[in-house]
Amino acid sequence: MASKLQLPADDSVTLIVSHSNLTSFSSDVRVSQQTTVEALKEKLWKKTGTSVASMRLELRDETGARVADLDRDAVPLAAYSPYDGYRLHIVDLDPSSVTSGGWLEDTSLVEKYTISDEAYDKLGTNFRKFKEKMVSKNPILDDKQSDNQMEELCANIKVGDRCEVEPGAKRGTVKFVGKAEALGRGFWVGVQYDEPLGKHDGMVKGVRFFDCPQGHGVIVRPEKVKVGDFPERDPFEDEEGEI
Repeated sequence: MASKLQLPADDSVTLIVSHSNLTSFSSDVRVSQQTTVEALKEKLWKKTGTSVASMRLELRDETGARVADLDRDAVPLAAYSPYDGYRLHIVDLDPSSVTSGGWLEDTSLVEKYTISDEAYDKLGTNFRKFKEKMVSKNPILDDKQSDNQMEELCANIKVGDRCEVEPGAKRGTVKFVGKAEALGRGFWVGVQYDEPLGKHDGMVKGVRFFDCPQGHGVIVRPEKVKVGDFPERDPFEDEEGEI
């Protein structure tokens, strides 16, 4: 009669891991109860950085009460009768350990690399030079400078002013001047075109900025608006002198 294959029972337990120097550290490890304490320490060294020689292990139950000190390196874990959910608490005995002092968790304790402005400017390429190049192409990229510029332009634009809007020199009347969070940062100018060349009736993204006939409204940046003596165009002026 053929014998049945006997598979060894799984005696593994899942234990939570905590550390005396790493207050925010929490992990878990699944390990066979036949694993020796020394082999377990080797595994935990790779997880926490505490050396085997400087590691003391405490077995604690679900309430945090200490059940035993794992102080015999050669004996298997089973000798301490651990259960799933028990805690392995690592005590690092080395005062100069990489885990001491809190610098692994508090980045403010880590020495930061610094460079003087003079040395930074001498670099062949850096972010500051890249930003200056991009801002020179499009001043809108410089938020603070852009807001100041737009505010200065808006100081000369008032509701009721006649204007032309670029591109296309489209004429109309200023209906709104100010900030509009729904549209984005900075300042905006709302214009009612004389002709139906716009995009809306003064309402954008559910916000009413001004009233005008549908298709006559537009909201643009102030640099696109030029105020002055811009009367409505005569639709027949281009036909004068034609035969």
